[in-house]
Amino acid sequence: MAQQKSYEEINEKIKRGEAVVVTAEEVIKVVEEKGIKAAAREIDVVTTGTFGPMCSSGAFINFGHAKPRIKMKKVWLNGVEAYTGIAAVDAYIGAGQLPETDPENKVFPGRFSYGGGHVIHDLLAGKEIRLEAEGYGTDCYPNKRVDTLITLNDVNDAFMFNPRNAYQNYNCAVNLGDRTIYTYMGILKPHMGNASYSTAGQLSPLLNDPYYKTIGIGTRIFLGGGIGYVAWNGTQHHPNILRGENGVPKVSAGTLAVIGDLKQMDANWVVGLSYIGYGATLAVGIGIPIPILDEEILMYTAVKDEDIYCPVVDYREGYPYSKPIDLGFACVADLKKGKVVIEGKEVVTTPQSSYPRARIIAATLKDWIKQGKFELTCPVAPLPGAEADIEFKSIPDRNPGGISLNGNRRDQ
Repeated sequence: MAQQKSYEEINEKIKRGEAVVVTAEEVIKVVEEKGIKAAAREIDVVTTGTFGPMCSSGAFINFGHAKPRIKMKKVWLNGVEAYTGIAAVDAYIGAGQLPETDPENKVFPGRFSYGGGHVIHDLLAGKEIRLEAEGYGTDCYPNKRVDTLITLNDVNDAFMFNPRNAYQNYNCAVNLGDRTIYTYMGILKPHMGNASYSTAGQLSPLLNDPYYKTIGIGTRIFLGGGIGYVAWNGTQHHPNILRGENGVPKVSAGTLAVIGDLKQMDANWVVGLSYIGYGATLAVGIGIPIPILDEEILMYTAVKDEDIYCPVVDYREGYPYSKPIDLGFACVADLKKGKVVIEGKEVVTTPQSSYPRARIIAATLKDWIKQGKFELTCPVAPLPGAEADIEFKSIPDRNPGGISLNGNRRDQ
């Protein structure tokens, strides 16, 4: 299909306040009423949104220097350790990191009441955070300990960098076992007592651009209530998988690595979560605008929940032990109704992501664009597409054969 518009043309209309912007929900009705050709001529941008747990998330922080200066070897924020193997006062706090005092699953199921995701949320909420740091002392960094309180405003820099967000489709989790299990997909009751899913369906960013024709490296996005960017394809990006005739993946596929200024974000869209028996994580709000450059792109954005399917996966044996148990696929439209039929059994569904909040994100991004506050960026490079020869790898099972690390064996 011939290109009808350019990024430059759409941005000029945004500057003049003339851009026609609709959400990924609204575009469905427009296409039904006017058809693809007319809708593609009329609409300039379709906005998407998703809000849910995204474990592969975190933030880089530069604390500034103490007096005297310290080269941080270990650092804790409210008792949660951050990684410091970079520069002297830089650290990365991961959403899933736990305090050393957390009993974890020693008392099963563990509560995991506080972790890295909660630290990030508390920073955004303006709370004081206890910063503890240890160093070994050098001539240029003589200090060996810092113990103080900080807020987000006190630090030099804080930016969110999430290695894997916005999964393009994901599993519908069930439990075929005979006891309740506790997973990152929530609590799963025995004998398929419930089915847990996590998708914004027809609002989901990568489901509206299944072949990554507009979403790429450098795409400007709504991230955590502020403005961010797609930095790279996310970890476990696996685009060369089974797809439907509409191009929508039927299993987990593309992912995004995203980045943005934490100081511009909103605690309402970056929320620490606790999963009983599993751990701590972070719910993140992401919205991505899709420029309607041609009819093909518009056609993809008109995808409906009825046309999106996700694989049903057993989390008692199938997922943890990589056992191929075929339970078929579940339609997102059915999942959202609260009940779905799996293997002839009617099963109650439990969402892990929030569709109402995804709707708000798409609407907010729409308003930003219509008000001229948010212009589109053309990707500087594409994401690896469906034609990419990407092999999804597992950890190799090899015997280290007594290889030592710094003279000590791990098993000693």
